[in-house]
Amino acid sequence: MSKTPASPKGKPGPKSQPRKAAAKPEAGASPEGDRIAKVLSRAGVASRREAERMIAEGRVSVNGKKIDSPALNVTAADRISVDGQPLPEAEAPRMWLYYKPTGLVTSNSDEKGRKTIFDELPEDMPRVMTVGRLDLNSEGLLLLTNDGGIKRKLELPSTGWLRRYRVRINGRPKDEDFAPLRKGLVIEGEKFQPMTVSLDRQQGANAWLTVGLREGKNREIRRAMEDIGFTVNRLLRVSYGPFQLGDLKPGEVEELRPRVVRDQLGLEPEEETPAARPTRSRGGKPAGRPMGKPAGKPSGKAPGRPGKPAGKPADPRGGRPAQRGGGKGPGGKNPRR
Repeated sequence: MSKTPASPKGKPGPKSQPRKAAAKPEAGASPEGDRIAKVLSRAGVASRREAERMIAEGRVSVNGKKIDSPALNVTAADRISVDGQPLPEAEAPRMWLYYKPTGLVTSNSDEKGRKTIFDELPEDMPRVMTVGRLDLNSEGLLLLTNDGGIKRKLELPSTGWLRRYRVRINGRPKDEDFAPLRKGLVIEGEKFQPMTVSLDRQQGANAWLTVGLREGKNREIRRAMEDIGFTVNRLLRVSYGPFQLGDLKPGEVEELRPRVVRDQLGLEPEEETPAARPTRSRGGKPAGRPMGKPAGKPSGKAPGRPGKPAGKPADPRGGRPAQRGGGKGPGGKNPRR
């Protein structure tokens, strides 16, 4: 009877090797695609926050199934619908400069029934979102965009772009009265970052100031002035970072050139196509599209040359050259040219 030869003395026989397990995805690896709220925002449906509310209300479906959580990544292969309608293709990022008049609320709707800026924007405008806010009695430059990513980027405190205002207060202040604002205030437990304040001129019972800040807290300038004993009776924003109000009149809108938007925000280049002139006012001929739906192609018209803000009830320039360019913002020269 034959036997299997033994291994040489001192050397163990060969052992069978275990089969290698199939590779598994690394723990913590990011799923493909983008968050659903970001995709909805990019398509101009709503801001991210609004998109999350729409999802919670069951208004959004992915591949025929309603979703109730924004914690979902989607790709171009997914079929997305909102209120039963397919998601429109994302438009190229666009931005507009808007002179917000006083008496309008900066919101999509108002619980008190007051008019909003969206009630007064030109009818041929696509659906847009505001970058930050201006309160009811404030006026001047308000940035509009069709892209939720741009809105979020410009509103982040880390962006730190200087917002410059012409401010009229009642009283006869001295320059040293504004020292607390330059150092930074704490009002009712809320910390206000230091502001730049210059006393420009006295006009009768009022004084004109130029104020710069890098935050956007609710009624920040009015509250700060009240804290040091002065009342603001006119407030006009003249610049937001490199973007300037220029010669816009109350209620007018001008679109920025696509190249300006790309250069100022560091976006990837896209092929530009010729387009119609930008909308200037609500009184123009409607484009036949209701508010909230995409309109025509981006405008190729350069915004107008900067000048003094409109309105002569009390000259906000105060007899001095207008403050230009938002200080040393990232844009340098006027990006509207």
